[in-house]
Amino acid sequence: MAWRRPLLLPHRRQAGAALLVAMILVTVVSTLAAGMVWQQWRAVEVEAAERARTQSAWILNGALDWARLILREDGRTGKMDHLGEPWAVPLAEARLSTFLAAERSENADDGPEAFLSGDITDAQSRYNLRNLINADGKVDPAQLTVLQRLMANTGLSSGLAAQIANGLQQALAQPPDAQAPLMPRSIEQLGWLGVDEATRAKLAPWVVLLPDPSTKVNLNTAPREVLAAVIGVDVASAQRLVIAREQSPFDDKSKAANMLPATGSPAPKFDDTDVKSSYFEVRSRLRLGDQVLEERSLVSRDSNNNVQPIRRQRVNLALTQAGAGTAAR
Repeated sequence: MAWRRPLLLPHRRQAGAALLVAMILVTVVSTLAAGMVWQQWRAVEVEAAERARTQSAWILNGALDWARLILREDGRTGKMDHLGEPWAVPLAEARLSTFLAAERSENADDGPEAFLSGDITDAQSRYNLRNLINADGKVDPAQLTVLQRLMANTGLSSGLAAQIANGLQQALAQPPDAQAPLMPRSIEQLGWLGVDEATRAKLAPWVVLLPDPSTKVNLNTAPREVLAAVIGVDVASAQRLVIAREQSPFDDKSKAANMLPATGSPAPKFDDTDVKSSYFEVRSRLRLGDQVLEERSLVSRDSNNNVQPIRRQRVNLALTQAGAGTAAR
């Protein structure tokens, strides 16, 4: 007699089906719960990032307003701008975390650490590349000579001066040429004229791009290399001016002219110099937790001591450094 497998009882079949349904329901509920937790975590992260961005914007705006106030007061009380004034003193990194809380409490230190630092520099302590192009849209030979001297004083190629001048002339041409490069507004954008990154880094301490095409160099703040190029003297003679202004800043450019004899060929020229500035650069750096934000602003001060920002650039230094490290590896 052949062996036959015993049939499962009905209640056993129902129990197996119920167990299978229960396992499916548990899987579905777990998946939905995990999705909800992830969505909640993502919402919290987005809210935290938005809160940090808003806090950073408020602090950096406040830092810029603080710098504008200092420059406004300086314009009211001073007839000249020099490196011994309050605006020229950098702000050391200061902790601001305690001010982020609405009121002091036990939880005031629970937030991320916030530190602020910054400085104000005279933009007219450098040579304005915009001076290269005159009102007729042509390269000014005298200004091109100034830039060539500056290149020689700083160890850069003199051919770079002609490259920059020709690029600016094409960018400012009227009517604009479809093949012409865009007009750069900062040293970083000189790459549009074919200037590589390494050369731009070497140029940054000596030149600037300001909207005014006839900006003069400040005798009280410019380095000796820039003074020598603009005045048309050797670096040693320009160093004499730097030493003299440290003891007593020039309140009139005629006093600086009297220190250098009007001899030689060509004779020193002070037409493109001044003792007061209208353009300044404000750098504010905020360290908030793991993020490091830096804002660089160009501001102008008019004859009525109104200080207005012309352009602002915000850089996430943490991401920039991380990207540089990745590229280096």
